[in-house]
Amino acid sequence: MFSLQTEASFDAAHFLAGHPGACRDLHGHRWRVVLEIRGEALQKEGPARGMLCDFATAKAALKELAAALDHKLLFEAGSLRPATLAALADEGFQPVQLPFRPTAEELARWFWRGLLAAGLIPAKVSVYETPENCASYWE
Repeated sequence: MFSLQTEASFDAAHFLAGHPGACRDLHGHRWRVVLEIRGEALQKEGPARGMLCDFATAKAALKELAAALDHKLLFEAGSLRPATLAALADEGFQPVQLPFRPTAEELARWFWRGLLAAGLIPAKVSVYETPENCASYWE
């Protein structure tokens, strides 16, 4: 069995509406995303011969997804008032509305699905909120 990992990072703010602790307040993280791809067979032909997956391909797909969230406010649909969204837009901010609560767990699944849509087959995606805390998703 072979395995490869690549990672990307992005800076973004979020809050967890309805959370009883400090995470209910707006705060930011330097998010780190680790992609793992596994397989038993290496490619036999073409430019990626002898590779499980070309690192450049995996890294580009991961970086594209991370770039969509970089320096943004990530928020769950319905958790901000229309007036708040209008004020943010008036100030030139581009918040990212998500159909889920922006937890590390949900973001790991979002990255996994995005990588799958980009043609990769991730074995696992881990999202670190802090250097000590991460959540992973795999199917």
